[in-house]
Amino acid sequence: MKKRYTIALIALVLGFMITLQFRTTNRAAEPGVPLDRANELARELKDLARERAGLEAEANDLERKLSRTRLGYTQAKEILKAEVNDAAAVAGMTAVEGHGVMVTITNTSESAAPGAIFTFRDEDLLKLVNELRAAGAEAISINGQRLISISEIRLAGSFIIVNTQKITAPYEILAIGDSAALRSSLEIRGGLVETLRDWGMNVTVEPKNRVEIPAYKGSLRYEFAKQVKEG
Repeated sequence: MKKRYTIALIALVLGFMITLQFRTTNRAAEPGVPLDRANELARELKDLARERAGLEAEANDLERKLSRTRLGYTQAKEILKAEVNDAAAVAGMTAVEGHGVMVTITNTSESAAPGAIFTFRDEDLLKLVNELRAAGAEAISINGQRLISISEIRLAGSFIIVNTQKITAPYEILAIGDSAALRSSLEIRGGLVETLRDWGMNVTVEPKNRVEIPAYKGSLRYEFAKQVKEG
């Protein structure tokens, strides 16, 4: 009888142990994230974080470079614009102002015939312009006509032609430059102004603190001349 109780107790203990083993196995089989997989996911997350930080740093660097490029483009544009403006001023395509002189010439005899010795001629006007240029004049106009490299001064009948426009007395020549140098070059003893006065012309040379000379209004298009290609 005692032996039976012992066997029953052993069977009960074995049953309890089997049941406990079964429950433990079932819990291990339940869905979940294994430890190794969790560690792997953590490593991947760290790698992604580092990659994101690298991409952000690269994006910031590109933005800085783009900002410098934009700044460089703006500076280059301003420099180019200034050079174009300077070239336009030198070419006579823009109005300019500065210190200079105003030369006024009138015939003393209204009845003087064109071509007579006491009549102001186109060649006299050309000589006067050349004197001003030789004295350092940076811009010159005659009766409102801006002189540039292709300007012509010639006689047409009883008129003087400047930039294809007829001009008549009184002749007003404006020049920008060193006022003293321009005036002395014209009024030098035995010079052009003295000769014109000896011929009966009324010539005045006035230094000016401000002389305004208009832009050239003609065309600068070339029909036959072309730029030479380098190389």
